[in-house]
Order: sequence, then C-alpha cells, then structure tokens
Amino acid sequence: MKDQKKAEEVASNRVQLMLPLLADGLDPAKMREFRKNICQKAGISERTLRRYLERYQNLGFAGLKPKGKGKLESKAIAPELLEQAIILRREVPSRSVAQIIQILEWEGLAQPGEIKRSTLQEKLSERGYSSRQMRMYTDSGVAARRFQQRYRNQLIHSDIKYGPYLPIGPGGTKKQVFLVTFLDDATRFVLHGAFYPTLDQTIVEDCFRNAIQKWGAPEAVYFDNGKQYRTKWMARTCSKLGIRLLYAKPFSPEATGKPEKFNQTVDSFLRESALEKPKTLDRLNELFQIWLSECYQNKPHTALKNNLSPEAAFKSDSHPLRFIEPDVLANAFLHCESRKVDKSGCINFMSKKYEVGLNFIGCTVDVVYDPADISELTIEYEGYTPWKAKELVIGERVGKRPGLPEHLEIRPTDSSRLLSAASSRNKERQNRQNPAISFRGVGKEGGSHV
Repeated sequence: MKDQKKAEEVASNRVQLMLPLLADGLDPAKMREFRKNICQKAGISERTLRRYLERYQNLGFAGLKPKGKGKLESKAIAPELLEQAIILRREVPSRSVAQIIQILEWEGLAQPGEIKRSTLQEKLSERGYSSRQMRMYTDSGVAARRFQQRYRNQLIHSDIKYGPYLPIGPGGTKKQVFLVTFLDDATRFVLHGAFYPTLDQTIVEDCFRNAIQKWGAPEAVYFDNGKQYRTKWMARTCSKLGIRLLYAKPFSPEATGKPEKFNQTVDSFLRESALEKPKTLDRLNELFQIWLSECYQNKPHTALKNNLSPEAAFKSDSHPLRFIEPDVLANAFLHCESRKVDKSGCINFMSKKYEVGLNFIGCTVDVVYDPADISELTIEYEGYTPWKAKELVIGERVGKRPGLPEHLEIRPTDSSRLLSAASSRNKERQNRQNPAISFRGVGKEGGSHV
C-alpha cells in the first residue's frame, strides 16, 4: 500500500511536469523552450522527458508510475545535496563519485551510507556533470561553430606544412622542405601553393604575392600566430593593399580548421610522392601541382553547395575580383626597416654602407627595399619626398672631408648669451636685497632707543 501511494505520487509529479507540453497550438520553437526549461528545473535529460511523454500518450497516468519494487525503495538524493555534489565536481572535474560522497559525509552534509554511488552517478549524468562530460569540455572547451564566407576572396587562410626531406643541401645533403598554401574560405579553392627550401617569412611572402597576382587581392586574411605571419612586413603589405589582417586566438587550432583539414588531405599526396622519390624541389612541386589540380581543385567537395569542386565554385562565383596594378603590388611587397644616420651621413644595412645625406645626421630614417635586390634603397623621412640611396663606394684615398650642412655649422657670435643672462639675473637679485632697512643705524642717529 505504501509503495502504491509512492508510485502514484511520482506519476502525479511527472504529469504536472509535462502539462505545459500538452497544450494545443504550440509551435516547435515554443515546444523546444518548454522542454529545455522542464529538463533544467527537474534535472532530467530530454531523452527521459520524451520517454515520459510516450508512456503517458500510450498508457495514460499508469504509464508514468515507476516500475519495480526495488526502484520504489531507493532513496532519491535531496536537491541541496545534489547541488553540493555538482559544485564539488565543478571545482575539480577529475573527482570521482566516491570522493564526492566522502567529502559530503566528512562535512556533515550527508549521513554515512545516505548517498549511493550509482544514484549520484546517474543524477550527475542527467545534469551533464558526469566525469566523461566534464573531461570533454575541460580539455577542449565548447566546440567552435562552423563558419563560411558568402563569396570568393572575402577571406583567405594560409598555413605552413612540414614536407619531406630532399637532397638539396651542399653535397647532396637531405634537407626538409615546407609547403605554403593560401586557401579561399568560401570555396576552399587553393589560390597558390608550393614547397619551399627554407622556413621563414620570405616563403609566405612569395606565396602570398603569387596568389594575389593570379586571383586578385582578398578583403581579409586570417592567419595563425606563427612568426612567419606575425611580422611588420605582413602588416605593411596588407595596409598598402587595403587588406584586413586577422590573427587566430592563441592556442585555438579549431579556428584555422580549413587549412588544417587541407593539410590532412595533402598527407595522401606525400604518401604517393614518396613512391616517386623526387630528387629535386622542382620535381616535387611539379608533382604537387598535378595532384592539386586533379585530386583536389577539380574534385567534388562535400562542404560546398551541390558538391561543386573548389575550382568550379571559385570560378562560378559572380563576385568581382580586385586585381592590383603591378607597380602598386611591387611597392606593397617591399620590406621596410629603420636605421639611424651616422656622422658621415651614411647608414649600415645588411653589412653594407649607403649614403643618405649629411642633412640627416643623427636622424632615424625608414629604409624601403626589395630583399631580392639591395643594390639601391629607397629612403623615407617625414616631410621629405622619398629618395634613392646607393651603396657607398670606398676609394683608395680618404679624400677631402665634406663640410657640414649649414644648419649644423657653428654659428659665430661676439658674446656669451649665458653670461649675459646670468649678469641680468644677478642684478635683479641685488636689487631685491638693497631695500632692506638696518635698524641698528637708525638707533644711533636719533640718540634714543626703539
């Protein structure tokens, strides 16, 4: 009789819990909102709630009664104890259920044996605090939402992948090569990609320049925080070309998922190329371009609409491409550094001396140059039109010392302005002290004492 009364009480509570879901005319959004609120309030999962609804619709009130005598005799965990257990799990996600029960008993919040391990484990799982769930979100956080731009060249990604070893060093020594790619976000089309013999910012520069020359300048670029990308050169180039420069949040590899996924696809090429055993970097790049065209660019891509290939998606996009004038592009890809002009009117740059001009002695100027050709530099200084500086030619003789510019020459004078100013200050000081009255002299002249 007692068990039957308890079962009916549980069924009654379950019916009251589900009443909001039984109302007529609920739209799907409102239904989802009600289900979410009920699950949070009652501490049950949506799966459990759906089971209750199914039983009620098929069996009515009786379908919501707990089954089995053992189930009725088990003691539920008090809400305040469950909340404390959740707090303990959140404080240290690796805490076991046994440890949580032990802490609650030691703190006097629960009597020894009051909480069963299986019951607490079930309740924690229903609320989303099982050890597996906590590990999942503690290790990697909430999953990143997928994103995709609306049209081509709205945003492009780039990444560097370590490649195979090739006999390209001195004496045929094997050296590792590196793959750089620039990938369009909206269409997954590879704008340019190639293997390079070094790992520095110049390989990113070369690949970026080729991508812009072939397919135009993007609106924005999105990179990880590698030192090859986070450079002054990259900031200057993007600023000159009107490209927005974006960097991923540190330690968030999921933010650069598209190039990472492409790099995983490249692994299949590396396995196949290993069978070909290319001896030169040119041969490796030749094989890569063939593989890229036939096995990726023109292959249906499941992430694209209608399973289009990346190349078809890119070329069918109606958004116009923004191409850059050759002179403007060349200027944007020049490098820029600062140097201080020495007392001979020269600067030291890459172990060479260049004549800047005596008028700029002691000034810090900007040096704009092409890394591939430093025979001539462009010098920039605020207030002056940029000019060219050539390498200093050192002759056999010292030659006549050039005169200082007029603004640096000593100006002749007939007197010291410092001493003149000091004399004036001294006279002012004396004048302030003279009006002082001497009472000693006044007393002697009058014959009386003050």
